[in-house]
Amino acid sequence: MSEVQRTYLPAAGHDWALPLYDPLVKLLGGDRARRVLLDHAALRPGHRILDIGCGTGTLVLLIKRLQPDVNITALDPDPKALARGTRKADRARVSIQFDQGFSDALPYREASFDRVFSSFMFHHLQPGDKEKTLCEVRRVLQPGGSFHLLDFGGPESSRDGFLARWRHSSNRLKDNSEGRVLNLLRQAGFAEPKRVGQGAMLFGRITYYYYQAAAPVSEASTA
Repeated sequence: MSEVQRTYLPAAGHDWALPLYDPLVKLLGGDRARRVLLDHAALRPGHRILDIGCGTGTLVLLIKRLQPDVNITALDPDPKALARGTRKADRARVSIQFDQGFSDALPYREASFDRVFSSFMFHHLQPGDKEKTLCEVRRVLQPGGSFHLLDFGGPESSRDGFLARWRHSSNRLKDNSEGRVLNLLRQAGFAEPKRVGQGAMLFGRITYYYYQAAAPVSEASTA
């Protein structure tokens, strides 16, 4: 079966809702949450960046506004979301490479990127695809690079409001607890992954995770 024949969950849940996705996420606080994610990343000019599950390209456009001298690749299985992201990039007159593909089979060479991002995408994956995705992220991450994951938290807290409890009742988010995500990161070979922050949106808590790949050992340090 070819990659384009695989099924996936659209960013907005349904194709018809895609035009509503950007304004809804912004209303719920998604832009603010993404800025915090980028604060953790310490981006610099020349960095090679990959955003997996890029949706309509909101995060990569934000990156280009804040740090225009980076090279960005954005990947998503949804051609409709990619088309919308391409139009947004064209209107902003920024260069972003939008690729169609799946996060558990990244079409890139090993050690291709300095930073890899996943924003509000991880909970969309089926349980069996989550570890595959993380293994692929580790494969394409440059030594000394870092992985930054932002997603809705699991259902641990009973203090969340009604909307949060309703959203967290889904099977996808039941598999998205902090302990589960950290354990998946370790199973995929991420040494010492960390939760680096938490926040809140209307639909409940969000959690930030961070992993930095070991830097290459220089010849001078081993002499």
